[in-house]
Amino acid sequence: MTPRTIHKLFDLTGKTALVTGGSRGLGLQMAHALGEAGAKIMLSSRKAQDLAEAAAELKAAGIDADWIAADCAKEADIRMLADESIKRSGHIDILVNNAGAAWGAPAEDYPVEAWDKVMNLNIRGYFILSQHIARHSMIARKSGRIINIASIAGLGGNPSGMQTIAYNTSKGAAINFTRALAAEWGAYGITVNAICPGFFPSKMTMGTLKALGEEKLAAHAPLRRLGDDEDLKGLCVLYASDAGKHITGQYLAVDGGVSIVTGG
Repeated sequence: MTPRTIHKLFDLTGKTALVTGGSRGLGLQMAHALGEAGAKIMLSSRKAQDLAEAAAELKAAGIDADWIAADCAKEADIRMLADESIKRSGHIDILVNNAGAAWGAPAEDYPVEAWDKVMNLNIRGYFILSQHIARHSMIARKSGRIINIASIAGLGGNPSGMQTIAYNTSKGAAINFTRALAAEWGAYGITVNAICPGFFPSKMTMGTLKALGEEKLAAHAPLRRLGDDEDLKGLCVLYASDAGKHITGQYLAVDGGVSIVTGG
């Protein structure tokens, strides 16, 4: 085998990526990264207007993008999303499980309905979509890349004042889901890896940002900064491309070093 150049290893031309929660924030950042590497992008989230705007942004950057509105907490929506994505694209090479929710309350008062909402989207949805895409587009082709977005919240507890028991539990589950699935599906040529972001300013984290302040949050990181609009791009493309073809069952924190000082 003739060794490929680094540009060829990272090239995603001819590949199709489905990114859930892809209309904004980290999902849209990763959609840009995969599209910039040459992949065709299929975006999904609950709101059609947000998706239309995100797809237009990608297209303005020269990226082939389409979208499907779906609620990844609902099994029927997940299966529709998978089937329609495959129908439109012919196949899905890369699946980014990113759609997620959080809910804050003291553990002793945490509503069961909130627990169920977070767990249904953050881990049950990952399982159903991964299973459906693998069955119908990856296993028979002996090829696939699955990227699960976990969190450093899945590596341990939280600082005082951040009461997100279900979120932390779901993200810890996403990490072991990644490892277990990688062990089973390696025989099919499917890699399964996780990204554990630290604190990135986003719509989901805006409440925490306002309550604690950007400077205070950044001070917890050895690099003294929060995540930005570029910081997930490199790892996402590594996992998705042939540059990462021998990496599976792994998780990596992208957090400015927070997890190394908090014991994650």
